[in-house]
Amino acid sequence: MVVSELQRSRASAAPQWAIALPPALRTWLEAALSHISVPLCLDFWGREQLWVHCNADNPPPLTLQIWHPGIVRSLLLRRDPLILVEGYLNGDCDFVGDLETLVIAMQQLGRVPMPLNFATLQAARAALSLPSLKTQPSSTPEKTRHTPEQDRAAIHHHYDMGNDFYRLWLDPQMVYSCAHFETEEMSLAQAQEAKLDLICRKLRLSPGETLLDVGCGWGALLRWAVERYGVRGVGITLSQAQLDYNQAKIAERGLGDRLQVQWMDYRDLPQTPTFDKIVSVGMVEHVGRRNLPVYFQRIGRSLKPGGLFLNHGITASTEWNGSSLGERFINRYIFPHGELLRLSTVLDAAEAAGWEIVDVDGWRLHYAKTLRCWEANLRNAAAQAKRLLGDAMRNRMLENGERSGRWPSTMPETLPHRYLQLWRAYLLGSALGFEQNQMGLYQTLLRPKSETCWNLPLTRVGWLA
Repeated sequence: MVVSELQRSRASAAPQWAIALPPALRTWLEAALSHISVPLCLDFWGREQLWVHCNADNPPPLTLQIWHPGIVRSLLLRRDPLILVEGYLNGDCDFVGDLETLVIAMQQLGRVPMPLNFATLQAARAALSLPSLKTQPSSTPEKTRHTPEQDRAAIHHHYDMGNDFYRLWLDPQMVYSCAHFETEEMSLAQAQEAKLDLICRKLRLSPGETLLDVGCGWGALLRWAVERYGVRGVGITLSQAQLDYNQAKIAERGLGDRLQVQWMDYRDLPQTPTFDKIVSVGMVEHVGRRNLPVYFQRIGRSLKPGGLFLNHGITASTEWNGSSLGERFINRYIFPHGELLRLSTVLDAAEAAGWEIVDVDGWRLHYAKTLRCWEANLRNAAAQAKRLLGDAMRNRMLENGERSGRWPSTMPETLPHRYLQLWRAYLLGSALGFEQNQMGLYQTLLRPKSETCWNLPLTRVGWLA
């Protein structure tokens, strides 16, 4: 069996628990884990194993190593699979084998039925005999309110991990949104360029027009539009790292007279017609249901007569409410306060704010492919990624005065490795979500409903030419 980096470091420090898994608890676990479809082995603090759809002669692709009995106790009593994630970060559990198998097992673990019957009560009583963990993950995350202050903090937490970190696994133009694979053979870089150009064509950009990019990221779309379509560009972002990157690129490419990027919230956009065309890519996921009316209204008031607005964003088949395992994992460890809505919810809000829906274009499988490209890039750059994540974590601990609930006050040497695995799990889990049709990606082209005079060609082929 392959011995992981964390396993080597933990083996010498872990207490040698001289306790067996209580029989009633083992029997209950065997029955409960039979609902998981992937084969795996659970190793309980090096003392005994539980095999699921496999055996010692037919080893599974994944072994979950429970170093502390409190993991088992908390899993049963609290019924929260995030116990495993927190235990992994604290060194109380580990895994050996395929990360995607682990992600699938975690997804299924969150759906394991727990009937209130005699067997469950016996298992719970047996779990109480096990030692408890020193720390427990919070079960009550901060309420998502989408105030300007909360949104700024969320953007800072995710995007300001450092431009060098994102450069490791994004394409050369630093596009952090769904690519468009026009053929199976397209590389990630080619597919991102295809996406940038398709957006410009959907918006029918013409030389001299002004283009606003709401949540412009690292500015690839704006630079593409300015340099290839002759527009004047304005971008807004709440990420200081992205702002610094954009300013450097603008200076490097001599675009200062045609392109500017500002640190601005979408709620502070000018409320008079200012821009000929507006685009928002990967921004609506961070707006939230309660702010959709403001989002669509503010953008509408900034658009000049005859203009177009392209909204590109992730949706969910079932709206997020903060309760599912995937939502809580992403909100706690990767991107706080994200909120995915159904496409119908987004379109209803757009229509209510005075927009006509011109076109809706689904890209679900394109995003699954994009995410798998990102994960492969991140996996191949693991050594550099661990170093950069470690630097970002140390900076964040200093910034937060070592009071953040997400970081221990003293950072173990192995924490960057473990946090890198969480990032990979985030990318793989998201890819699976798109492949399983739990999430979608839609580009929606909008024009003001009040403008009854049609200013586009009659067919889709015509206005994409």
